[in-house]
Amino acid sequence: MSQMLQTTRELVTLAAEAPVIPGFTPSLPGSLQNPTGQILGWTAGIGLSLAVLGGLTGWACVAIGHNSERAQLASRGKSAILWSLVSGIGIGVTSGLVWGIYTMTQAK
Repeated sequence: MSQMLQTTRELVTLAAEAPVIPGFTPSLPGSLQNPTGQILGWTAGIGLSLAVLGGLTGWACVAIGHNSERAQLASRGKSAILWSLVSGIGIGVTSGLVWGIYTMTQAK
């Protein structure tokens, strides 16, 4: 066990003395900012619109299913509402992550 600890200590000391990763600053051309923003905006807007439409359709299925005593239709509507909510959150988070990563690569 002490040999493993000694080896680990030597590796940590070696890594602290000489950096293994060279200094690199990634950058994307500034001309990509406008098209990228437009594509992300349209994608997020269309995706969120479809998520809202899916949620409204789900609520309609729940209402029709309960009023006509079709439990399966109401159940499918509840499932559609849940998946519309999950997809809307996913679209928002993904769009934010892509935009954040893109802006982090811009050299300032």
